[in-house]
Amino acid sequence: MVFNKIGVVGAGTMGQGIAEMLASRGLEVLLIERTPERLDQAWEQMEISLDKQIEKWAITIPEKKLILSRIHKMTDWSRLSECDMVIESISEDLDLKKQVFARLDDLCPPPIILASNTSTLSLTEIAAATKVPERVIGLHFLYPVSKIHLVEIIRAVKTSEDTFEQTRRFVEQTIQKRGIQVYESPGFVTTRLICILINEAMHALSERVATADDIDSAMRIGYDFRYGPLEMADRFGLDSVLAAMERMFREFGELKYRPSFLLKQMVRAGHLGTKTGQGFFTYDKDGDRL
Repeated sequence: MVFNKIGVVGAGTMGQGIAEMLASRGLEVLLIERTPERLDQAWEQMEISLDKQIEKWAITIPEKKLILSRIHKMTDWSRLSECDMVIESISEDLDLKKQVFARLDDLCPPPIILASNTSTLSLTEIAAATKVPERVIGLHFLYPVSKIHLVEIIRAVKTSEDTFEQTRRFVEQTIQKRGIQVYESPGFVTTRLICILINEAMHALSERVATADDIDSAMRIGYDFRYGPLEMADRFGLDSVLAAMERMFREFGELKYRPSFLLKQMVRAGHLGTKTGQGFFTYDKDGDRL
């Protein structure tokens, strides 16, 4: 299969990043949201992202215009039947995702591949909402999508070999990222491991072992992390980290996945990270540290 047109359902932080990355690789993107207002907000954020790249001489102004010209904002789902693949990137809510996939299954005839960007949910359960579960697969992109060259390709129980091979070629040849094969397990590989690190950093902070800035500096400088674990949590969204931790704690029943009480406090206070401007650190409207 040749991939030319990709649907992206959900224009939140990850949906924006996926759409921008796909368009920068020369693909046509149909970006779906519930309302024009949400699409306009996503468009504004993508423009900010591209403007930052222009400031760093990573792209030119004509390249920015070309990338945006390949992204088509729409609320009409029927056009998704024109795509070669549809990537769902809505919030981590199993029932909502199942509703989305049931709708996509009706709209998109095989051999269109239906992929989910879920970081913790069961692909097998999501696929069960469709009539053709063999074409459902997980594509877990990491934040920030344009800079992280890794994608987890998650196989549900009924994912066909052909679907996996086509998806692997899409990841490695079409969008030129490194794909790793993951068999379904709560948190897969990346979320499962990073959440434990983030949780332990919060325990260290609450126990006053070190300040937030020093904890992050230890991992950023000492282990060459792009961001320290606390800033990483801010950028993921503390509510998203909490949801992932609670889900893995329920699934595995092991204490190492029990979320820090500090994390729960932060979420209850509405300090969710970059999305609210306040988390373990403070951020401006563009998501830059203050």
